[in-house]
Amino acid sequence: MRLRIASRQSDLARIQAHEVAKALKESDPSIEVEFHFSESLGDKNLTDPLWKMPGKGVFTEDLTGDLVAGKADLVVHSWKDLPVEEKEETEIVATLPRADVRDLLLFKKASRAKLSTGAGVTIFSSSPRREYNLKPFLSEFLPGSRAPVEFTSVRGNIPTRLRKLLEAVEVDGLVVAKAAIDRLLATTADEFSAGRESVKQALKECDYMVLPLSRNPAAPAQGALAIEIRRDRSDLREVLKKIHHQKTFVEARAEREILKFHGGGCHQKIGCTVLARDLEKPAGLGRLSFLKGLTEKGEVLQKRSLESSVSGEPQVLRSQWLFERKPGDFGGIPTGIDALFVSQVAAWPSGLSWGGILWTAGLSTWKKMAEQGHWVHGTSESLGETEDPRLERVSGSLSWGTLTHSLAKKSSRGTKIATYDLVLRKEVSAPPVEESLYWSSGILFDEAVKRWPELKNRKHFCGPGKTYEHLRGQIQNVSVRWPMNEEG
Repeated sequence: MRLRIASRQSDLARIQAHEVAKALKESDPSIEVEFHFSESLGDKNLTDPLWKMPGKGVFTEDLTGDLVAGKADLVVHSWKDLPVEEKEETEIVATLPRADVRDLLLFKKASRAKLSTGAGVTIFSSSPRREYNLKPFLSEFLPGSRAPVEFTSVRGNIPTRLRKLLEAVEVDGLVVAKAAIDRLLATTADEFSAGRESVKQALKECDYMVLPLSRNPAAPAQGALAIEIRRDRSDLREVLKKIHHQKTFVEARAEREILKFHGGGCHQKIGCTVLARDLEKPAGLGRLSFLKGLTEKGEVLQKRSLESSVSGEPQVLRSQWLFERKPGDFGGIPTGIDALFVSQVAAWPSGLSWGGILWTAGLSTWKKMAEQGHWVHGTSESLGETEDPRLERVSGSLSWGTLTHSLAKKSSRGTKIATYDLVLRKEVSAPPVEESLYWSSGILFDEAVKRWPELKNRKHFCGPGKTYEHLRGQIQNVSVRWPMNEEG
């Protein structure tokens, strides 16, 4: 079988087409592939913001037309570029495993001085969604004082936008899809060496920030590829079944249905991300949903939820209830550590100067660290320290250390680094008689049931990750509750 694969001719689009071709050849070595790369309307018009351009599918309609005309057997799209309306003659029948869904901020190191003075900063992006959601977020979570943030339009492929960022003296940062950066860095083909080097140069001159989904959900289907065929090509359906990734397909379709409900289109100020998790895994997570933005009718959208959440308002128990924090015997960061996971702001040693990767357990810690002037690269969003940061492309292999207290168990995020002690309080009252209890840590649960064994008979909640795994090993009536708060 010889297949003609069409896509746009940008580096990123060609890389995506090559990914599909590679998967097809691995599934059936007899398949031969021929590529057809072309410019779309969106590639030709680099002046107008996308949301101002006439029509829909400015990056995809020309390619779909070639497919209908029989000039290609299948088209590989960035799924987020497709209109949400289904087409009569073609359909999306397959996808590959999804790349990182999140957005990435690249911020010039030369502009960091502005943040300490409170001067305003300017960010490149043509997305109404990003501008609406990130203006308030960045004003609070960039280090230093709350500097005003303004956005200005930028067009072009990824290398072009990176070049414009580094050349524009008046612009401080750029927001892009992390999936695009990861894909350009991952490819080893010589034909993409210029694009790959442009990303590496930008990472040398910029700090990066992986933007949290709870504050900045991605464009629906971001990070996912869409493989489009004509509806009458049943032969291709069978071929593509072998490379199809159903989990990604379910997530992308769910996100696009939500956008469609609110009107669809790249002009919308709406971010939506759905992450289908497996309840049988130790983290205890089901389907995570993030929705944030502003509809054309003026409705403010703000939601993050876990589909598997159980109803009820538990009594929240924190470590301060049973423990006092005391200064510990912090001996410094061990040699070889180049990335730190901060469990909470109390774990940060006074006076510690750090130039490596900084990742926080939740948004509360991020915000407090930023107020102290620290650059935070991202957060696990209270999903647990087992949540994968997915930094291997932008930062390479990292040796992690977790800043925590002396009683903490062995960390699943690298080396445990105890920076303070927890000392049991002598006189503590039992928790109020409530139907259910929310435990902020496994250590807290262990000490509480030592004092009051009858607590085990209550209904229990906790966050996802290590705490859930710990409690589930001792009691049956425990459920994950997220979000409970932004603690951590």
